[in-house]
Amino acid sequence: MASRRVNQDLPVIARFEVRHRNYLAPDGSISRPLPAFASDANLLIALYRAMVLLRLFDKKAVALQRTGRLGTYAVSLGQEAVSVGIASAMREEDVLLPSYRDNGALLWRGVKLEEIMLFWGGDERGNCFSGPVHDFPFCVPVGSQAPHAAGVAYALKLRKEPRVAVCMFGDGATSKGDVYEAMNFAGVHKLPIVFVATNNQWAISVPLRLQTGSETLAQKAIAAGFTGEQVDGNDAVALRAAAAEAIAAARDGKGPRFIEAVTYRLGDHTTSDDASRYRSADEVQAHWKQEPVARLRSYLVRQKIWSKADEEQLAAECHGRVEAAVEHYLTMAPRRPETIFDHLYAELPETYAAQRRELAGEHDG
Repeated sequence: MASRRVNQDLPVIARFEVRHRNYLAPDGSISRPLPAFASDANLLIALYRAMVLLRLFDKKAVALQRTGRLGTYAVSLGQEAVSVGIASAMREEDVLLPSYRDNGALLWRGVKLEEIMLFWGGDERGNCFSGPVHDFPFCVPVGSQAPHAAGVAYALKLRKEPRVAVCMFGDGATSKGDVYEAMNFAGVHKLPIVFVATNNQWAISVPLRLQTGSETLAQKAIAAGFTGEQVDGNDAVALRAAAAEAIAAARDGKGPRFIEAVTYRLGDHTTSDDASRYRSADEVQAHWKQEPVARLRSYLVRQKIWSKADEEQLAAECHGRVEAAVEHYLTMAPRRPETIFDHLYAELPETYAAQRRELAGEHDG
């Protein structure tokens, strides 16, 4: 008993907190005063248009995979606001390091639909995309892009360039050593980097409660020495605001930031997954009531800046863009087999050069 009293008398040397950001309620009403940029109707409509395009594209990509014209594909159903909202706050000169589910961010930054299909169709030309040349390609291994992002941010600081690295990954990645090490390195060196964890509640079939004992993912930034914020991942306005503040702070030399975007993966993990084996239909249906596309549309309608005619026109436009991209993708000639050697070495060793000539139909001697 005496020992317990002594422990209670120990001084508190530090206290930490994690804040949660939200502006739009699920029905599109306003839950707290909006940030200044929300008065720009054109920006909000652009966010909405990008989310609708992504959702329609995902649906088409799944259909292509089911008919054998695309490889395994990861949909963004239910979490479109995260990649679009984060990317919308970036400057072109910033560096994006995406995961395999961040198509919305790539599209916002200029990547073409057919280029994304090329990648998921097994053609590496899809990674030579039309977005900023300094952006990194898709990262399929979980969390391995985080150390790369820390390295990029270190280079930006070393060169004294006012640019920021933005690293996106899922909730499962926060349980990987790669992410912890990258965050620790970023905190020590006060690097210009923003880590974004899309907390969609599932790491494939593993629920969040079995991944981590942390009450939030955002608090994991505290141990690395910087601020973590939790954001409503179904609120595009909140994501844009959080990303803009975090990126601005990192650009101004204030060090890293961490954003936990709390959302829900309404679809399967990938087209190779069957989520009905590990979660109930009732659980998924409950989360449909909070999804981001309908939420932002409801807000725009409430503000009288979006109409049924606008919606019909957008649907037709997105359908046309997707179908045109699919036609372009399906009519592209496949790479010749000898091109597998083209990016192995600056100067191809003769052993491989001979194999390349053989594949190309050339004959020595």
